[in-house]
Amino acid sequence: MLYRLLYTVVLRRIPPETAHGLAARGVRLAHRLGLLRLAGRPDPVLAVDALGLHFASPLGVAAGVDKDASWFEALGALGFGSVEVGTVTPLAQAGNPRPRVRRLTADRALQNSMGFPNPGADAVAARIARRRRGGTVLGVNVGRAKGSSSAQAAEDYRATVRRLAAHADYLALNVSSPNTPGLRDLQAVEPLRGLVAAVREELAALGLERPVLVKIAPDLADEDVDAIADLATELGLDGIIATNTTVDRSGLTATGVPPEGGISGAPLKARSLAVLERLRARAGDALVLVSVGGIEDAEDAWARLRAGATLVQAYTGFVYGGPGWARRVNRELAAKMRAAEAPPAGVEPASRA
Repeated sequence: MLYRLLYTVVLRRIPPETAHGLAARGVRLAHRLGLLRLAGRPDPVLAVDALGLHFASPLGVAAGVDKDASWFEALGALGFGSVEVGTVTPLAQAGNPRPRVRRLTADRALQNSMGFPNPGADAVAARIARRRRGGTVLGVNVGRAKGSSSAQAAEDYRATVRRLAAHADYLALNVSSPNTPGLRDLQAVEPLRGLVAAVREELAALGLERPVLVKIAPDLADEDVDAIADLATELGLDGIIATNTTVDRSGLTATGVPPEGGISGAPLKARSLAVLERLRARAGDALVLVSVGGIEDAEDAWARLRAGATLVQAYTGFVYGGPGWARRVNRELAAKMRAAEAPPAGVEPASRA
């Protein structure tokens, strides 16, 4: 209630990217002062073992919230079981010109054309190397630099993985942002096959084993979703994150939405669920599926878990819901799990004493 009042009176009057920065600094300060301990750890019934990792909750933070790896530990303290930082590119880049984020409040959505602003792999590596192990699961979302050609993409991913893999719990290959020209071409089967092979070669050269997932777009045709599921199964990929933002503007209430960039939030809900269901039907239990897009509350998270997701991630729902959002969702999700006769499809409950 307090956050909604703050949002209505103050935050909604501030440019979205500025408000996001202020929120990050506030949550980070609260964490340093020990104030987030009041949030408490998620109910043990929520714990999930997947990707060879232990998640205190299936609810995680999607890439884009902590672009520069500056407040992932604070986000974990709010109750998230995982945080995916980035997207990270080999060198620092400023991203697209501002304004590049717009609130679509009537649609419970955001429009963003950020273009991967980040401090670069070296800076992110230095930040995540200092983290305490054994807490919130940390994923690193890796992307291609804006100025790189498609032919240079594999080397971009390799260079970033080279710097970050040792400090990450898992790696997510972003081939689906609409804000880097030509990036979505990497979702085609043969380019994607080559990209996964390049990343695995880099990990082998480093002597490291890390789960590798691919993040796909909601705008793929159904047959392309099937093709990616088949390829991921063939390659023994660890998992798929579905989905990124959409370029589809149909059904939006807001007017004057610019054509560039992607839409996140409630308008993605139906398509993200449909892609999840298609992937699970196609791949069976061969892949860990992480569902993201339009998750606004515990009911949405529960629906994804029942449809076959192992984990879920949030961005826009958290932005609109505020710092207490994860705690509320965890509490309500735990109640649903305890009331259920059996765990939902796709979820392997952690062993508990």
